Formats: sequence, C-alpha cells, structure tokens
Amino acid sequence: MTEKVTGPASYFPSIEKKYGQPIDYWMTQLDNVRDAKHMKQVAYLKDTHGMGHGHANAVVAVYRQQNGL
Repeated sequence: MTEKVTGPASYFPSIEKKYGQPIDYWMTQLDNVRDAKHMKQVAYLKDTHGMGHGHANAVVAVYRQQNGL
C-alpha cells in the first residue's frame, strides 16, 4: 500500500503537469539562487519562470529541506 504524499510535495504532480517540466528541473533551477533567502527563491521561480506563488513556495520548501537550508 502506498502512502499518500502530504505537505508541499503533494503539489508536485500538478506543478509538473502545469509547467511541463519534472520537479528535478525546478530543483536544478533553484541551484542558481541557492544562497538566497526563501522568499527570494520563490520570487526567482515566479519572475523568471512564470510559476504561481503557491507552486513556487512548495518547490522552494522542499528544495530547502533537501539541501539543509
């Protein structure tokens, strides 16, 4: 039995569908602003890639967790 994904990662299927890129692509994009604060990283995804605020926030939250930021 598979566990239901909760939290920010629960947005990942809709992010991949809406923006046409796998989550790994977005994680790699955030490497460009790795040293920025959370909201600056969110703004980067929104301003540079046209991602909506909620989706950008979810990707950044997981990115920061996975990278110990």
